[in-house]
Amino acid sequence: MLAIDAGNSKTDVALIGPDGTVLGTARGGGFQPPIVGTGRAVGALARLVEEAARQAGGTGPPRVGHVSACLANADLPSEEKELTEALTGHGWGDTVTVANDIFALLRAGAADDGEPTGVAVVCGAGINCAGLGHGGRTARFPAIGRLSGDWGGGGFLSEEALWWAARAEDGRGEPTELARALPAHFGLTTMYELIEAVHLGRLEASHRYALTPVLFAVAAGGDAVARAIVDRQAEEVVTMATVALTRLDLLAEETPVILGGGVLAARHPQLDGRIRELLAERAPKAAPRVVTVPPVLGAALLGLDRTGAPPTAYARLRAHYDGAAEAAPAEGRMETDSDEMGTGSPSRA
Repeated sequence: MLAIDAGNSKTDVALIGPDGTVLGTARGGGFQPPIVGTGRAVGALARLVEEAARQAGGTGPPRVGHVSACLANADLPSEEKELTEALTGHGWGDTVTVANDIFALLRAGAADDGEPTGVAVVCGAGINCAGLGHGGRTARFPAIGRLSGDWGGGGFLSEEALWWAARAEDGRGEPTELARALPAHFGLTTMYELIEAVHLGRLEASHRYALTPVLFAVAAGGDAVARAIVDRQAEEVVTMATVALTRLDLLAEETPVILGGGVLAARHPQLDGRIRELLAERAPKAAPRVVTVPPVLGAALLGLDRTGAPPTAYARLRAHYDGAAEAAPAEGRMETDSDEMGTGSPSRA
């Protein structure tokens, strides 16, 4: 089975044996069909697939029983259909399933025994949510950005912090430490200098998304404006989760709410604590937990579900990725990985 988890700025591929053994892996850059086109985006996966096959002792592209692909920018049914056709055309597997990458996080955090149910919220470059209910029911959101009603994610939070800081400096808004801290992050002294540097191209626009950790640091220092932005992010996370639980009739039963992506995995005390407070008020049966294992695990588990693998295969697969997560630095420490901090499209999770 071939598992693919493709985010806005990084892609993980794994070739999995029928017993759950990870035979070969590869990591590459982002997956952005809206920018480069579907054919080119899927074509770029071929190098990674062949590298995973080489690690497994093969030559050239593999031929597997099933391809399980969880892909960023597969937000609409029409996009899923187009991507499924493109992957099928490469002939890597007898069957192919494509889902949005939120389902990789959801499956990674769900139980392997019995019917998997739960809700996942990812807050990385953007924000997204999906849920699995009884009988295979799903709840999801378009997650295309402000156009589809979204608020939040690393890219959005950076923009929001810049907006409040600019208005604080020129007098249109409330005073906030952000007006000093944001330009200071780049060795500048005023918001005017930062605005000029971005506008004139002296500072790459993508670099502004590294300001999200600065926002959280200022909030932790007690700044009212920064704290309000963080609280608003918590509100959005809980709103999405509660709506998904309601649509799936899961509010009355114990259900995992899986949190992932760089912003949530960082476990900032204010954000994490407020999310748990709001969930306790609105969905008391919800059991929030942060998942930091590589999302490709979820894509692989979905593949095992599809192929009817034995329980030992699930245990072996999870053991591999749990060990990898322990050996690697925690993904959620607000590193400036562009997939988490928004150097990809900040509007699409």
